Formats: sequence, structure tokens, C-alpha cells
Amino acid sequence: MNATPAARAGARAGPTLDTVYIAEAPEGIALALRPAGMTARSYAYLIDGAIRSALFLAVLIALASFQQLGTALVLLTLFMLEWLYPVLFELLPGSATPGKRALGLRVVMDSGLPVTPAASMLRNLLRAADFVPFGYALGLLLMLLRPDFKRLGDLAAGTLVVHTQIARLDGAWPDAEPLPPALALTPRAQAAVIAWAGRSARLTPERAAELARLARPATRAVTSPQASAQGDARALLGVAHWLLGRR
Repeated sequence: MNATPAARAGARAGPTLDTVYIAEAPEGIALALRPAGMTARSYAYLIDGAIRSALFLAVLIALASFQQLGTALVLLTLFMLEWLYPVLFELLPGSATPGKRALGLRVVMDSGLPVTPAASMLRNLLRAADFVPFGYALGLLLMLLRPDFKRLGDLAAGTLVVHTQIARLDGAWPDAEPLPPALALTPRAQAAVIAWAGRSARLTPERAAELARLARPATRAVTSPQASAQGDARALLGVAHWLLGRR
């Protein structure tokens, strides 16, 4: 699956029952992320809720004899468990609360990069808005209506909850007519061309063409400097096929 220009904004690819969200990393590699649906996220929320409840109960019992000071500490604990618990775990390695980690989920930015502190705080603060009019009704409705299963907090923060395992993109080389290089290539240059061809299916078209333009000296016999970006990539693919003996 090759990313389209819409990949820069995180376009959706594939049927609804197997939703894949394409994001372009800064290196130009197209990442295929699998957004987590309502069921997986609900189970993760229940697990986190059970953990928070157990921690709150333990603190409540431990501070029961401290009277007013105990009451203040209990309220502080409740605040931290409600608002800081998710932010803390999302900023740790893995970008996931224990519940999300148990379900194989993590929180990332729309670009596929790790979530930032500001984005994590914003998406969790807006859980209050997702709760209206009752029981996360708005959040659940948005998740059901959107192919990327974003709730209001995710939309505002530019975040995405995805399955930890990145969806595999087609790693097969695109077909191209084998073409001999325009000049003798050193073993290192040959290895670079072959490595590019092996990665081409995982690169966005723009990044693949950008790299192919750098190799125009090796393909000038079959493409001109005025050739289209797609022509550069096709020519370099042809050279790669030729180097591997597919003639």
C-alpha cells in the first residue's frame, strides 16, 4: 500500500472493518497505524478504572485516622488519580496507561510521533467534555462516527489511540522494466540503489521521488533532468531490478 499525498494529514486507507491510518514520519517513511476502536478502549478504561479505584481505596484506608489532614490528602489523591494518572503514564516510555498497555494500545500524535506533554494534558482535560450529557455519551458518539475513532479530546489535541503493532505495508518491490545504469556503479552505490528499492514501498511517493532525483546520474540514459518525479522513481526501480539480474 503506497501513501497518497493525503498521507501528510493522516489519510485513512483500507475498508472500515480494517481501518488503517497513514501518517508520514519526518524521515519520509509512511507509517500505517491501526486506530483502536471503542471496544478495546472501553476495556482499557475499565482496567484503569479498577486500578485507580484500588489505589484510592488503599489511600482512604491508610488516611482514615488523620481526620482533617487525611481528608485533604484523600481529595488530593482523588485529583491526581483522575487527572494526572493518565498524563503521567502517557508521557512514560510506551505512551500508555496500564489499561491501554494491557490491551496493546498507545497514544501517539497524528504524525505517529510520541505524544507531547501539552497534547496529553489537553486530551485528558477534555474528558470532561466527552462525558456530557451523561456517561461519555458525546465521546462514544464521536468514536462511532469517525473512522479514526477519535473523541473530542483527541480532535483538539491532535492525538490518536492506536494498536501498538504497526500495520504492515506491502514490502514487495513495485514492478518496473529492468534498465541498465547509465554509468558504472561502485558496489556501495549498487547497494544504495537496492536498499532504496527495498524501502520504496514504505516511503511516501514524494520522499521516494526526492531520493530518486539524487540518483539521476545513474539513470540519465533513461530519464532526463526534466522528467517527472514519478519517472525518476520508475527509472531507478528499473536500475535496481537490473542490478539484481532481473533482465
